[in-house]
Amino acid sequence: MSQSSSQGSRAGLRGQLTPAGIVIGCVGCVIITASSVYTALKMGSLPWPTIFTSITALVLLRAFGHRSLNEANITQIIMSAGSMVAGGLAFTIPGIWMLGLEGGTSLGEMLGVALAGTLLGLVATALIRRRFVDESDLEYPIGTAAAETLTAATNRGGTGKRLFLSMGVAGLYSVARDVLGWVPAMLCALPIPGVTFGIYNSPMMLSVGFLVGFGALAFCMAGAVFANFGLVVGGVAAGLWDVATAGGIVKSLGMGLMMGSGIAVLLKDILPALVRMVRNGGEAAGAGTGASAPAGAGAAPDPAPSGLFADLTGRYDAGILALMVAAAALVICLGLGLSPLVAVVIVLLSFVTTIMSAQSVGSTGIDPMEIFGLIVLLIVAVISDTAPVKLFFVAGIVAVTCGLAGDVMSDFKTGALIGTNPRAMWAGQAVGALLGVVVAVLTMNALFAAYGPDAFGVGKAFVAAQASVVATMVSGIPSVPAFALGLAAGIGLYLVGLSSMMIGLGVYLPFYMPLSMFLGALAKVVFDRFARRAGVDEQAEQETGIVVASGLLGGESIVGVIIALASVVAGLAG
Repeated sequence: MSQSSSQGSRAGLRGQLTPAGIVIGCVGCVIITASSVYTALKMGSLPWPTIFTSITALVLLRAFGHRSLNEANITQIIMSAGSMVAGGLAFTIPGIWMLGLEGGTSLGEMLGVALAGTLLGLVATALIRRRFVDESDLEYPIGTAAAETLTAATNRGGTGKRLFLSMGVAGLYSVARDVLGWVPAMLCALPIPGVTFGIYNSPMMLSVGFLVGFGALAFCMAGAVFANFGLVVGGVAAGLWDVATAGGIVKSLGMGLMMGSGIAVLLKDILPALVRMVRNGGEAAGAGTGASAPAGAGAAPDPAPSGLFADLTGRYDAGILALMVAAAALVICLGLGLSPLVAVVIVLLSFVTTIMSAQSVGSTGIDPMEIFGLIVLLIVAVISDTAPVKLFFVAGIVAVTCGLAGDVMSDFKTGALIGTNPRAMWAGQAVGALLGVVVAVLTMNALFAAYGPDAFGVGKAFVAAQASVVATMVSGIPSVPAFALGLAAGIGLYLVGLSSMMIGLGVYLPFYMPLSMFLGALAKVVFDRFARRAGVDEQAEQETGIVVASGLLGGESIVGVIIALASVVAGLAG
């Protein structure tokens, strides 16, 4: 790397990764990571927090007189990084509690899973950033939306007021429902055998539907109606099976659909791109060594290298990344008790699945991190005699790695659009992710201590749908024919352009969850229609909807974590 490039890169770091941004980002990271654990466990999904954190970072920095978009972008990166670490843990580890496996998992083991996955995720994304952001035509819809939101928010007032007001309303409503008991948790509940019919009285659930949109949730709702009223109600009425058998069939079918969708993404979107990438990388091997920053970030441009390992900018960078990989391997072997062979498999396949994750997020905005974890889990189960508890560790490490990779790539796309220094972004991601490791583990442990292992699973207080899928794969599938049918259907539906992942999620989740989210999606349709009739500018309309929905989601999830922590403190005091 040239001296001028090094000096420019350091200047970009100083101007964009600031003390104020780090402090605000770390405080936000604690709150967002804790609320993300709660959201992922409660809803079986984790909406991207990037829009929410982008607006929050910009508003808070402005309160201190800072108006740089790049500084706001890095601050939101620190805030949001831990949320994907939280998702990787929440989508896998609770399966241990659902199965009641002997020994369970300790705080130290959860910390080891999160730390190993985070280190591998940071290394992998440092290696592939240029290839998947600068040199690819991937859209990264979340990163693009974040860039547009930051730009738009600088031109309109009132954004922060709407955000924090909606957070406060959702928080107060959650207290009235969960603490004071003034409002019921479920509305319009009907006693249908085998079907949890009702509307979950949750601003967070409605907000998820609003943010995800009508198209995707229409598929989810179609799957829910087919499973609950076709297979359960219809099948039982026709005498084909009883309610318990129908439940096993539905669970297996939904799991197969989601797995099939993940395999189809691999076959249709990822493998062809990997083939092209390897070919391009081979042609570009030995190309330049500099990592240029976007225009305006303060770095002198270097000759733009291409290929998979283009961001290895020098022997010092390579040494740091190698040490991080070695540290992750030591945590896997010594901290988690997995064999050296399994550690090697996890490290190697983590890099492969990170590439898959980057391709998936860049194409669709969806990161099926738990599916990638399941793939590696199954490979490890075949080649080694690994205990069931430790198989969850394998899935957790890979899920954290892929979750962090998706977040990093979207953030890098935002930075590429507004001119943020890549090194400053990676440094911010590292700060937020490592802080998120601690916060996510402590929050998971607090929720477990407050509610106990019986609170986790489909139809319980914390649905943890993805972790339930992992648990089912480890313990045995209730209906293998239904799973096989779902697997084939998931692949086929995706290949013809239908959202088999959302259909499978609708089949798998309790009926009240897809129904409640679908109502939020319908609210988005009504909101858009009225806004257009009122002549509201489309950009302002989109920004207002996103801000209010994000605030409602964040308010309830944050209060949910506070209530859980209060329960733990009360239990300890008692």
